[in-house]
Amino acid sequence: MADRVIFVGILVLAGVYFWATSQIPTLEIGDPLGPKAFPRLLGIGLLISAAMLFAEMVKAKKGGPEAEPEAAEPQDTSTYKVVAGVVVVTGIFFALFEPLGYAISTSLFLMVMTLYFNKGKRWTNIITSVVYGFASYYIFTAALGVNLPRGVLPF
Repeated sequence: MADRVIFVGILVLAGVYFWATSQIPTLEIGDPLGPKAFPRLLGIGLLISAAMLFAEMVKAKKGGPEAEPEAAEPQDTSTYKVVAGVVVVTGIFFALFEPLGYAISTSLFLMVMTLYFNKGKRWTNIITSVVYGFASYYIFTAALGVNLPRGVLPF
């Protein structure tokens, strides 16, 4: 059941993503591929992952009853709580992205995620999250020339 929910979620996400990509303005000058090329490539990657998941679902169904979990087992709701928690934290990340800026919001997002999913390594998680957030900000802005929100930081 969870694989079907994930499959539908990927399809919905891909549809919304392709719609949002179509809203990017196209310039008549500059790169012939334009600003839509990379986002569309990511959307195609989403569709490929959905197709791979669908193929696994079909293969598991053909495998017979031993591939299916027993119906008498009670459903484990902890997985749904974790997925809901990740969705909420991701929503908070999106809401804080502009006001706090890329470096701080990304560092906080990664810190929350790694502290939950990689328990017991608190300082490693914190240092990795902060270094990644600020290093990737520097790489994107200085080396690649990408404009990212500064937020509250003076640089």
